[in-house]
Amino acid sequence: MRKLKNEELGRLAVTEFKKAKKLPVIIVLDNIRSLNNIGSVFRTADAFLIQKIYLCGITASPPHKDIHKTALGATESVAWEYAENTLELIMKLKAEGKLICAIEQTEGSQMLNGFSPQNDTTYVLVFGNEVKGVQQEVVNSADEVIEIPQFGTKHSLNISVSAGVVIWDFWSKMNK
Repeated sequence: MRKLKNEELGRLAVTEFKKAKKLPVIIVLDNIRSLNNIGSVFRTADAFLIQKIYLCGITASPPHKDIHKTALGATESVAWEYAENTLELIMKLKAEGKLICAIEQTEGSQMLNGFSPQNDTTYVLVFGNEVKGVQQEVVNSADEVIEIPQFGTKHSLNISVSAGVVIWDFWSKMNK
């Protein structure tokens, strides 16, 4: 097998990306500390045509060299906005009819592999701080709590890995 060259990948130009039909998914980053994690989520959001990213609380926003290093330009293609208060943002998005899904480990959470997103719904996926996770008040306000099944000793994934797993799962289920 021959590896494909970059020019063979059919990549969209930024202007084409902005016009492309997006997956009905919005990402909320709730107090993410690592600039590399933020950049990685931008890159994943670009790969799967995510509508928008909200950067909340202490989450840094572009331009920043460490975000840029892992985003590889995705901060230019993916729509994003800063919101100081995650809970206020969640309540606003909920009032607009979007379904809020905290990605967290809780009592009564829905396992990701058993969750079936609907194409006629816009989902807001909330990913939390590397140490503390999604704020409890945000979890309390969520319509759903989705958990990534894990079977090892850690029961913890890096936030950028969690975002990749969940976004890919939504993409694959919504594009059957």
